[in-house]
Amino acid sequence: MPRLLITRPLPDRVIAAARESFEVTARPLTTPLDRNEMRAALAEQDAILATLGDAFSREVLQAVAEPRCRILANFGVGYNHIDVDAARAAGIVVTNTPGAVTDATADIAMTLILMTARRAGEGERLVRSGQWQGWHPTQMLGLHVSGKKVGIIGMGRIGKAIARRCHFGFGMEVSFFNRSAVADPGVPAQQMETLAELAASVDIVVVAVPGGSATRHLVGAQVLGAMQPHAILVNIARGDVVDEAALIAALESGRIGGAGLDVYEHEPVVPAALRGWENVTLLPHLGTAALEVREAMGLMAVENLRAFFAGQVPPNRV
Repeated sequence: MPRLLITRPLPDRVIAAARESFEVTARPLTTPLDRNEMRAALAEQDAILATLGDAFSREVLQAVAEPRCRILANFGVGYNHIDVDAARAAGIVVTNTPGAVTDATADIAMTLILMTARRAGEGERLVRSGQWQGWHPTQMLGLHVSGKKVGIIGMGRIGKAIARRCHFGFGMEVSFFNRSAVADPGVPAQQMETLAELAASVDIVVVAVPGGSATRHLVGAQVLGAMQPHAILVNIARGDVVDEAALIAALESGRIGGAGLDVYEHEPVVPAALRGWENVTLLPHLGTAALEVREAMGLMAVENLRAFFAGQVPPNRV
């Protein structure tokens, strides 16, 4: 059987499915592979089931002259931690797990919208601290979400799922920015010509584009400066899509009303400034953190591997 390295602990159901078709080495550590581990895996394994943070860069991939590894099956839809062009040049196929993550990630976007707009994190901290003195009519007044305008940056699977929740669940008006025209956004929606135009016209901006060099710092000082003073920014994409320094400056100056973040530019490092503000909701990259979702992701990765070693085109090749 082909040799497969699974780089971090995955649900038991996924490990069992992988063992049916592969000689599995299941790495027990929860941290990403370091460079030496990545180079060894490329040289010694037939396949690698890689996870977010396993940085298979051009440098790492070129360090192994004749890799034994023939496929990197990424656990997740985002694969900006893998240099796909360098992998292709080394004769290594890359796959991902789209679809399995869509609804769970959209749910986290809604969680961040509601928590930030209604000051839920701040309220919970107040109760836990023992300082809450009881209800009164002007206590912790937040932004009413129903009927507001939401602007979605990136109208792929996840962007459309967020739009459905916002429109059908909360009666929001939906606008979006996408690099290409979107014929059917799934809800009544207006496609805006520029990011600044989108940012200026909505109460909530949600970032839902893929990561990578093409979208790094897509949301920077110009976009943040165009937002309305009460508006909130939500990022469930990749951390470096938002210029974190520009976001901190916008929050510090009161230029925007708040932010809800599930991802960070230098993850897992979260700047002290972000951690210190009550109008910022911070989650530890929970986008797909539900057992059935993680099982679905892992099983999709295993199916990509099985197809490849059966001589077929993997269903989710990137």
